[in-house]
Amino acid sequence: MSGFKELTQARSVLGLPEYATREEIRERYRELLGRWHPDRCVDDPGKRDACTQMTQKVVAAYETLMAYCDNYKYSFTREDYTRHLAGQAWWMERFGDDPLWGGAGDDE
Repeated sequence: MSGFKELTQARSVLGLPEYATREEIRERYRELLGRWHPDRCVDDPGKRDACTQMTQKVVAAYETLMAYCDNYKYSFTREDYTRHLAGQAWWMERFGDDPLWGGAGDDE
């Protein structure tokens, strides 16, 4: 697994924020490859070299981030699950069965 410095550099190459899902990483990777792929730079030989170098950086950054994600240990504890709930799921987890807050008495 890469160190934090390598992860930060890889994130920077892909232009990602500090928090990103695997899907966001993939989308950004595909977007950058579409922009920098050497086949898009065939008209200008000087630009082709820059595109090739950038493509290599993008691929290396993506591989670094995916290696980190593949080796990340996910928590399946109740504490971590509830910490990451959002909106209605959070509310229902906390108050779902409560007659005052949970909506059980809404039919009145």
